[in-house]
Amino acid sequence: MKRIQFNIYVSRVCDTFGVDRDDLFNKTKKRNIVEARHMLYYLCETRPMRVANIQDYMGENGYDTAHSPIIHGIKMAKKKIEEDKDWIAALNRCRRGDVGNAL
Repeated sequence: MKRIQFNIYVSRVCDTFGVDRDDLFNKTKKRNIVEARHMLYYLCETRPMRVANIQDYMGENGYDTAHSPIIHGIKMAKKKIEEDKDWIAALNRCRRGDVGNAL
């Protein structure tokens, strides 16, 4: 069940941030892709999904990562959501599934 929700979030995050699914799971430091990953981690964590599950699902899609980058990404997303109205709008789009680039 959590895997299905993870994949729904992946699609919504990609639509909202305007990134390709393949790019989301590539080892890149491009800011827009890193921020999209952080949003994905945050959405999963608030679902709630365990960090170990998020790590497994990322690995299943070809993105091997450790616990600490996921936890860091969640913290960064929380900070941006607290400080940036655009991030709040993006979060709401990802939760509702609205189509369209928010950032």
